Amino acid sequence: MAAHIGRRLRKGATSTAVAAAAVAALSASQAPGVTPAGGGSDQPLTGATPPSSDGSATGNSPYYTDLPPLNTPTKPGAPTGGPVVTGPAEAGIPATVLAAYKQAEQHLKTTKPGCNLPWQLLAGIGKVESGQARGGRVDANGTTLAPILGPVLNGVGFANISDTDKGAYDGDATHDRAVGPMQFIPSTWATWGQDANGDGRKDPNNIYDAARAAGMYLCANDRDLALKGDLDRAILSYNRSTEYLRTVLSWFGYYRDNSHQVPDGTGVLPVDRSDDGAGASPTPTPSPRTPSPSATTPPATPERTPSPTPGDGTPTPKPPKPTPPPSPTPTPKPPKPPKPPTPTPTPPPSPSPSASVTRIQDAGTGPLTATAGTRFEERAAVRALNAAGKPVARVGVRFAVVGDTDARFPDGATTVTVLTGADGTATAPALQAGEKTGEFTLRATVVGRDVAPVDLTATVTARRADALTRTDEKELTAAPETAFAGQVQVKATYKGAAAPGVALTATMVKTAEDTTANDKGPFFKDGQGNPVRTLEGLTTDENGMLTLPEVFADGQTGTFLLRLTTTGGATLTVELKVA
Repeated sequence: MAAHIGRRLRKGATSTAVAAAAVAALSASQAPGVTPAGGGSDQPLTGATPPSSDGSATGNSPYYTDLPPLNTPTKPGAPTGGPVVTGPAEAGIPATVLAAYKQAEQHLKTTKPGCNLPWQLLAGIGKVESGQARGGRVDANGTTLAPILGPVLNGVGFANISDTDKGAYDGDATHDRAVGPMQFIPSTWATWGQDANGDGRKDPNNIYDAARAAGMYLCANDRDLALKGDLDRAILSYNRSTEYLRTVLSWFGYYRDNSHQVPDGTGVLPVDRSDDGAGASPTPTPSPRTPSPSATTPPATPERTPSPTPGDGTPTPKPPKPTPPPSPTPTPKPPKPPKPPTPTPTPPPSPSPSASVTRIQDAGTGPLTATAGTRFEERAAVRALNAAGKPVARVGVRFAVVGDTDARFPDGATTVTVLTGADGTATAPALQAGEKTGEFTLRATVVGRDVAPVDLTATVTARRADALTRTDEKELTAAPETAFAGQVQVKATYKGAAAPGVALTATMVKTAEDTTANDKGPFFKDGQGNPVRTLEGLTTDENGMLTLPEVFADGQTGTFLLRLTTTGGATLTVELKVA
């Protein structure tokens, strides 16, 4: 591993020198928005920090060493005649990737508000780990179009990590490999993997899942990333190299001042990786800020040759022959005026994909139903088509929750925008039902186009129970005009599991066959102490449990019946004896 770290240092020497000014500025300010921490526990910024026993998220896999551009028109080290990479282009982050970073930031604001995770830090790590998912090559759900795999961690130039996932994530049943746009090794993903896009899977190749997992990982150990010490420790826990720390901090600061959204698949791809050249030391590329020697060294002044002096033994030169008069110069013919260049017509700008969409249609969405407080199993999907009925890819489709409901998309959103895939289909994230029951509308529209929307009906049903039982079998008895000695406690279940929040009605009925409310016998009391024989609006607690209010006997003796009914049809009849 030490040899590999040495190769990283040689490889990154040139790029590090070019970015010295940027790194110095970051070090002076502790990165934008970061507060210095007291104490001297930070790791020293030497060439590389050896891995510690607690490992890292990536297994110290290789990463991209490209640095953000300074104020130059051409990226430092770019080959002459190649494409010019400008600052704004480097600042572009693919739309879906950017949305995933921001979603992760919002999630951490709720779950770990003291961490102060900025999305630009995720963007900095995503840049050096995978070039923002290879320039945003992801589908409408955020999954990479092809798996992103690091090198085999077999100890040859890299760490030696034996297989931990049986090849489930990285396809290698012998050794592990870093996986996905945030380059988690399988053993780390097994602990930190997330399902952020609501598809029921924790997929390291999905940018939503990976970005949230990276945020959770960086915020571990109660870190506050607004403190410089915690920020450095978080980044070093991802890849234990201070060269890596410098590179991530450079992109972190750059994205805080320079960032904008670009279409998926159009992000600028980095070039240099810390494993390129298999350890060979590359020839340094001259910095464009360093003038070449020919531009700085003045030209040599030729020495003057002394004229010969007569009498010193040097032959006296003969006088030169007279120069004949020059021949008359013929008068040149006036040149023909040049033909004006033929103007090259400027092609019209390419229309956006959404411009060709003429309609959208339901793409086979099944029934959108869920029980209150649960996730909808079905996800809404629509397809964008052009005038010829062909699918249109890369079109923004907005899904909006419409109506009187508290159902929401992940992170409490009421609207989400999804890009269509190659088949023209956009699939919304899974909805989460609230406590409000009834129907509402999920509306799909094309961003930037006035085409007819697709309205889908969604339904939230009340929480249900299919069984209701008493928690004990004690006989419930009382003397006339007294309170019953014990209270009735029941538990509601649905498919064998506790059923929380289930609505329940308790009624003193006349007989087992006549379930109308009795007008005599045991009773409850209302807030004013008046007898009531029907209670509505009762609900089970988080464990599916419910304890009924105290029951009282009137002057009637005999055996009476209390009937309990839940939403979903579960019933229970309890005997009350007055003697």
